[in-house]
Amino acid sequence: MSRLERVRGRLRHAYESGRDAVRAGRERHRVRADAVPAAQGGPESGVASPDNPGPVAPSSAVVVGAETPAALHSSTASRDDADVPHALRIGAAWSWRLLVVGLVGWALLRIVSQIRIVIIPLAVALLLSALLAPAVGWLLRARFPRSLATAVVLVGGVAAVVGTLTLVVNEFIKGVPELSKKSSQGVRQIQDWLKTGPLHMSDSQLDRYIDEGQQWVNDNTNQLTSGALSTAATVAELLTGTLLVVFATFFFLRDGRVIWRFLVRLLPVAARWKVDDAGQASWSTLVAYVRATVLVAFIDAVGIGIFLVVFDVPFAFPLAALVFLGAFIPIVGATLSGTVAVLVALVDSGVVTALIILGVVIGVQQVEGHILQPLIMGRAVAIHPLAVIIGIAAGVVLAGITGALVSVPLIAVLNTAVRRLAARTVPDTPPDAVVVAAKAP
Repeated sequence: MSRLERVRGRLRHAYESGRDAVRAGRERHRVRADAVPAAQGGPESGVASPDNPGPVAPSSAVVVGAETPAALHSSTASRDDADVPHALRIGAAWSWRLLVVGLVGWALLRIVSQIRIVIIPLAVALLLSALLAPAVGWLLRARFPRSLATAVVLVGGVAAVVGTLTLVVNEFIKGVPELSKKSSQGVRQIQDWLKTGPLHMSDSQLDRYIDEGQQWVNDNTNQLTSGALSTAATVAELLTGTLLVVFATFFFLRDGRVIWRFLVRLLPVAARWKVDDAGQASWSTLVAYVRATVLVAFIDAVGIGIFLVVFDVPFAFPLAALVFLGAFIPIVGATLSGTVAVLVALVDSGVVTALIILGVVIGVQQVEGHILQPLIMGRAVAIHPLAVIIGIAAGVVLAGITGALVSVPLIAVLNTAVRRLAARTVPDTPPDAVVVAAKAP
């Protein structure tokens, strides 16, 4: 006899024993009820008792004067809930849940704002790690030790950034005297255009607008000075953040996989594979986004820089570097950096050159938005423009320029992670996994 048959026999025996016990109890109760005298409320007397409850009313009987109980819906737990309309109950249920979610989100934002001096450098370090990770991989394939490869790539990146900033600052210092001389001529040209152009403004109107501008500067001098002092006071925070970025980037490049596996092991076993799959996909998205953004920014800077050199606009290299940095903020950054280039061309070379540079900036932005980004980034990191604008605005409000730089890649990473977590597919089995199968009973 197999184990299943033995279990089935035991269940059948237990069921039959219980049924016999119930029948014996009913028989004893009936005999005891027959033995009670009629005077004490037995079955022959008309007095109701627990043993003789009397006749039972049919189910169709109606009790006069009794209140009909309210019908309860399957989703209600009491009559109070049944009296409330269904739509109102659903709305109230959604409302308090949304309030809880909003409260948790507000608390998270408060925590992030309090420790932003740590969160922002770590986010910047992740972006730099995604940018420098391929170079570290090349050196590792060339049999470099991991620590040495990471140090070489990090030092080389820092040297490239410092050298570029030095060239930009030196050229800017050399060109400031010449630009200051031409700026007065440009201002006079603008005044003449305002007088003789389609606006036909008078001298009194121009003087009034200039006086209003000077008055605004005088009224806000204290605020501007306090802002400068607060900026000087944040030099220590800036230095601390820079050191944290350097150290965090080094350890992310060297021990990134180890850190990620440690974080995954903190989760329940059932969720580890799903979270690991989402994390790997998010990292691939971040790497693709950073690579594509750097390539697109380089193409924008080279394209606009060539036209600046051809039309002999001053600060061609610094303006190209500004365009390169501005391209890391999609849509908004390229527009602002291009506007600076147009203004410099207007002050130095006149309206015609400024209009040509404006056309070049618009053309480069169109090529970037409709050809370069879809071709280079692909669908893996495609984000709707409305999400980009909202993310940049929120990043500026929360963390200024750094928030604008970090917001879009953060949205791209979250988009990929949520899609992977929401998918119903099961991640592939790791190659080093050991599958243990139990023998059938």
